[in-house]
Amino acid sequence: MRKTLYLKLILAYIIFGLFGFVVVATFVSNMNMDHLKKQQADSLYREATLIANTYASGLYNNEVSLEVVKSQLDALDTYLNATLWIINPSGRLILDSSAPLDVENEIMIENFDPTVTAGSYYTIGNFFNTFDEDMLSVFAPITSDYKVKGYVVIHSSISGILKEADNLLTISYIMLVILFLLSLIILIFFTEIVYIPLRKITEATEQYASGNMHYEFSVESEDEMGYLAATLSYMASEIARSEDDQKKFVANVSHDFRSPLTSIKGYLEAMIDGTIPPEMHEKYLTILLNETERLRKLTNSLLTLNNLNTKGIMLNKVDFDINRTIRNVAASFEGTCRAKTIAIELVLTGDEMYVVADVDKIQQVLYNLLDNAIKFSHHDSVIKIETTEKHNKVFVSVKDSGIGIPKDDLKLIWDRFYKSDLSRGKDKKGTGLGLSITKEIIRSHEENINVISTEGVGTEFIFSLSKSDVEDDD
Repeated sequence: MRKTLYLKLILAYIIFGLFGFVVVATFVSNMNMDHLKKQQADSLYREATLIANTYASGLYNNEVSLEVVKSQLDALDTYLNATLWIINPSGRLILDSSAPLDVENEIMIENFDPTVTAGSYYTIGNFFNTFDEDMLSVFAPITSDYKVKGYVVIHSSISGILKEADNLLTISYIMLVILFLLSLIILIFFTEIVYIPLRKITEATEQYASGNMHYEFSVESEDEMGYLAATLSYMASEIARSEDDQKKFVANVSHDFRSPLTSIKGYLEAMIDGTIPPEMHEKYLTILLNETERLRKLTNSLLTLNNLNTKGIMLNKVDFDINRTIRNVAASFEGTCRAKTIAIELVLTGDEMYVVADVDKIQQVLYNLLDNAIKFSHHDSVIKIETTEKHNKVFVSVKDSGIGIPKDDLKLIWDRFYKSDLSRGKDKKGTGLGLSITKEIIRSHEENINVISTEGVGTEFIFSLSKSDVEDDD
C-alpha cells in the first residue's frame, strides 16, 4: 500500500480516460449515427407522405398536371437538399426532381421492389444500383380507391448525415476531455486529503514498528483521517511512556535490590576473611538482618502492587467501621510515635462510621499514609487523622506538620520508586512504593485520593470511601 496505492489510483484514472474514449468512439458514435438516420428518415417521411397525399395523388387522379407537380418537387428538392421521385409500382420513374422533365424517354428502375424496406419506411444503400453512393431512401405510398398507384421516394445523401454525426462525435470528445480534466480535481483532493495523510500515518507506523515510539507527526485534519492520526500518535506516546516507566521501574528495582545485596555481600566477606572480628559479628549480623528485612519488604510491596494492577482484581467489600480501623492502625504506631515524641490526634465523626470497602486494603492505605506522616514529621509534632461525611461519602484525612513536598514533586509522588530529594535524606530504607500502592487501592475502589502540601509546613492526604447503609449501633 505504501508504494502502490497512489500508482493504482493513477492507473485507474488513466484506464478511466481510455475507456471513456473507447466508449465515445464506438457506442456513442453508433448511437449518434442511428439517431441522426432515424431523425432524418422521420423528417423526410413526413414530407413524402404530405406529397403523396397532395400533389402526387392529384397527379394520378388527373387533378394537376405533370408540370405543376414537377415544379413543386424541384422547389422541395432545394428546400430539403434531397432528390424526390415519383415512381410506379412497376419501377417506372414518373418524375425526378434532379433531372428535367422528359416524357418521351422512359426510365425504369431495374428490380424495383417496394418491400425492400422490410416493414420500415426507409432503406439505406444505392437504391437498386441507381446511385454511386449510399443514400437514405424514404418511401410513401400514393393511394387512390384503396389501391397503391405509385410511390413518393425521397433520397438524402448519407455523407451529410455522417458529417453531422462527426460533428456530434467531436463535441462528445471535447466533453470527455473536459470531464477528464475536471476529474483531476478529485485526484488532487484525494492526494491532499487522503493519500498524503495516509502516507504520513504509514511512515509513522513503520517508525513505531521499528521501536521509535518518540517519532512525531501531525495530520492537520478534523475528519476520520485526522482522528486516526491523533489516536495513533496518542497510542505511541502512551507506549513510549510505558516503556520509559518500565525502564525506570527496572532501574529503580535494580538499584533498590543492589544496595542491600552489596551491603550483605560486603559484610559477609569481611566476617569470613577476618576483617570484622568475631566480637563484632553480632552487631553486623543485626545490620544484615535489617538489610534482608528491607529486601523482604521491597519484594512484598512489588507483589502487592502487581496484584493491584492485575486486570479484573476482586475486592472483598464489606461493611465496616472506619473509625475503629483508624484507631487500630494508630495504636500500632504507638511505639514509633513515642520514640519521636509525636502525638496522633483523632478527630472522628461519631463513635462509629460505617463504609463499604475492602477492610484489609483500606487498613493498608491507612498504614502507608500514617507511616509516611510519622517518617517525615519533626519531633514533638502532631499528626491529625480526621473523618467527615458529605454527600453519602466518607472522607478520611491524614495531616502532618512535617517537611512537606516540593510543588514540582506533587505530581510525581504516585510514581513507583519515586522519592523526592527532601525525603531521601530522611527515608533511606523506604521502597518508594507505598504511595503507588495506596493510589492503586483507592482507584480499585473507584474512589479518589488527593494531596495538599506546602514545603516546610506539612502534608495532608485525603481519600474518599462510599458510606454504608448499615445504621450505627449504640
